[in-house]
Amino acid sequence: MWMRISTVAVIFTFIGVACTPVHALAPVASPPASPHAEPSPYTEVVSGPVSALVPRNWRTVPAPSVDGIRGGFFASPRPHAWDRMDGSVEGMAATWVDATKVGVPSDYYYLAATGPLLDRLTGGRTCRALHQRVFANHRPGLDGGRGPSPGDYVASADGRCDSTGTGTRTRWAAFVAAPGFGPAGEVGIPGSGLYVVVAVLRASAGVGSQLDHLVRHTAFGGTTVPQLVAAATGRIPGPS
Repeated sequence: MWMRISTVAVIFTFIGVACTPVHALAPVASPPASPHAEPSPYTEVVSGPVSALVPRNWRTVPAPSVDGIRGGFFASPRPHAWDRMDGSVEGMAATWVDATKVGVPSDYYYLAATGPLLDRLTGGRTCRALHQRVFANHRPGLDGGRGPSPGDYVASADGRCDSTGTGTRTRWAAFVAAPGFGPAGEVGIPGSGLYVVVAVLRASAGVGSQLDHLVRHTAFGGTTVPQLVAAATGRIPGPS
């Protein structure tokens, strides 16, 4: 049991959304707009096999990693305040874990995906979840009492936060996937054990659509979040 707990703790450490001081990540320039088109409020960021659209006024930093175990990026007007992850700071995180370098059974990524990864947002003192969708949930036979299982978990959620100290109200959206041996493992980044996307914006009219835009346009190994969902469910993704 102690090995199971410590292994999950290690995974949490590597996938945690805390941000430590690192060098800024230069965004990839977006294609020039036509003279008559409104300039896009987003710019494309590429960090290794991870790409996404983020607001132009945000700063982006690569996700801290040890021995290349975790990849991805964090973006925020204040990227080094992102480690609070209490919903009070606007920002976005898109990270993944290289399961080939961690060296633990895929079952533990299921535990990480269904565990307290996003507790501060889903059940914290100032934050709560409003909606959740589970696209795949096949519990692995961790105790040996179940038959063969792909051990995959793919879900999305959104919610709100009300900071009692500052009066700041934000909305958030998140996506998490532990491909296991399920069909989502056939796309995305080869060997990835876990994907996590979190976006937080100030509450305002239309913020739900903006959050959905940020999450849907995040891609891992060229595979977008809707395509990961489509692989997990066997459905054709809707338009972006």
